[in-house]
Amino acid sequence: MGMLRVLHCDSGQLAEAAASLEAHLADGAWVRLLDCESPPEPQCLLADGQNWPPGPGLVLSTGGSSGGRQLCLHPISNLDRSAQACGAWLDRLGLDPGSTLVWNPLPFQHVSGLMPWWRARQWGADHAWIQPALIKQPELLLQHSLRHPHWHQRQMVLSLVPTQLRRLLADPCGRSWLGEMAVIWDGGAALPTDLADQSRDLGIRLAPCYGATETAAMVTAQAPLDFLAGTGGCGRPLDGVRLRLNHQGALAVHCDRLAVARLDGTGGLCALSDVNGWWHSADLAELEGSPADPQLHLLGRIDDAIHSGGVTVFPSQLEQRLLTEARRQGLPLDAVLLLGLQNREWGERLVALVRWTSVELPSDGLDRLRRLVSDWPAPERPLSWIHCQELECSSAGKWDRLRWQKWLAVQQSAQSSTQYC
Repeated sequence: MGMLRVLHCDSGQLAEAAASLEAHLADGAWVRLLDCESPPEPQCLLADGQNWPPGPGLVLSTGGSSGGRQLCLHPISNLDRSAQACGAWLDRLGLDPGSTLVWNPLPFQHVSGLMPWWRARQWGADHAWIQPALIKQPELLLQHSLRHPHWHQRQMVLSLVPTQLRRLLADPCGRSWLGEMAVIWDGGAALPTDLADQSRDLGIRLAPCYGATETAAMVTAQAPLDFLAGTGGCGRPLDGVRLRLNHQGALAVHCDRLAVARLDGTGGLCALSDVNGWWHSADLAELEGSPADPQLHLLGRIDDAIHSGGVTVFPSQLEQRLLTEARRQGLPLDAVLLLGLQNREWGERLVALVRWTSVELPSDGLDRLRRLVSDWPAPERPLSWIHCQELECSSAGKWDRLRWQKWLAVQQSAQSSTQYC
């Protein structure tokens, strides 16, 4: 039986959270990382690791900070192998991983923020936390960074998501800061064309990459020189990784660091991969070049999940949460459908279509809905709300999301919908 401990990560005290994680792992525990504002976990997930494999290891969410995410179990050996593969990739670029300074502006409770710290820990490199608010204030970020004792003394590497990249590129101090980095891994969502073009024009050494919680983060990466030369996509497989497309055209990954299991809704364990050891993602993709060493290009998602600000958002789960909370507040909300729309800054943002139990629109209904979600993380909070009294499921009781995406496009094109932003 594995021992389970829950660790809440305060973004203002990340060094303390990391030290606590070290101690829990040294005790052989499985550790569930959460931010301090996460809702309580279902009791079934806190069953002290009953029937789990021996620890130590991490229990990591596959998506954002709330909304019933799937949870993956990673023994620390998976994280070690992921860090080793990333270090070998740097070696091939002529960079000594142990001589780097790793800047980390990503949330520690997500695999994207955990792994930069883990890599530095394994490599013997320097690691520096960046408070999320500093990304929004590039002048302060640059001043903060200049005070680090190893600024310009070591080759500097950075992981971020496109939303952060856009904010930094929009500011002279942000562009200056990015220009000091030897490698900038950009993941969490597809890199928008305009950001790629601007980065190339400025000589920013981006390394677009692909990874997932299920794969212990990065499994492909583009060499910065290839990126600057105009090569698109998310790069080629790292050591120990094989890629192929399944019958749906979605990316499948075989590697030595797949999560050993995931938790189902009752706290039980279920397999992550198929019988041949392949994990099947929901990312539509193309593989270019040699099957043994392909170049990965992402095309979109086959499910209803969207990528917003580097966070995977699951609309169907948020719809149920919104309905439950609205009804608890006495709001006459009959149905809600959340759709992802392209957004320049965030990649995608949610739009809410709502139907009330009566034909008449409650005078303060949409204002109350906005207040109800005001403390949700921004990627999960609808950017706009649209009253759609004709909103309905299919005869099978399911949402035809494509139908309503087309409806929304027509309404926006004609500018005839009643929209509240």
